[in-house]
Amino acid sequence: MATLGLALGAALALVGFVIAFFLWRRKGAAYGLRALAWALVPLAAGLLGMMRSVIMFVSSLFTIVATMVFNPVVWAGIALAGLAVLLYFVSGFMKARGVGVKAGAAKSSSGKGTPTEGSSGRGAREAEASPPPSQVGGGQSAPQGSEGSRTAGGGDDMDFGDIEDLLKKRGIE
Repeated sequence: MATLGLALGAALALVGFVIAFFLWRRKGAAYGLRALAWALVPLAAGLLGMMRSVIMFVSSLFTIVATMVFNPVVWAGIALAGLAVLLYFVSGFMKARGVGVKAGAAKSSSGKGTPTEGSSGRGAREAEASPPPSQVGGGQSAPQGSEGSRTAGGGDDMDFGDIEDLLKKRGIE
């Protein structure tokens, strides 16, 4: 069995040397040297007597896969695992949209409640100090033809005065 492993390792290394040669010519020395390093691995395994273990491992994998493919119990398990993943993602989408969630559960699971012990409460203070997004511009919307409104053709002509005022108010310049 040792000579079979050595012969198999040498054959795989020879194929790797050919691939390394073409990679070296086509993509450069760095790619060629990397392929050469990988090509030497089967030869080293053959010389170390590890090819028998590799052959047994690959054979075991093929046996396991072949057994799984033709076993209906395994397919039932795969179907149940797929159903579990599908239900998990559907529940996440439902929670995000607030569908099928009770009113009290939505507020407590969002994490925006009162700060817990040991936390600085910084998030709660910032939430109290900052106005809602609708009130940032003073509660007034810009008229249709004003300079600050977006036009259909170009969205780059926005007036950032409101944002600058808010940043100055917070001490950020």
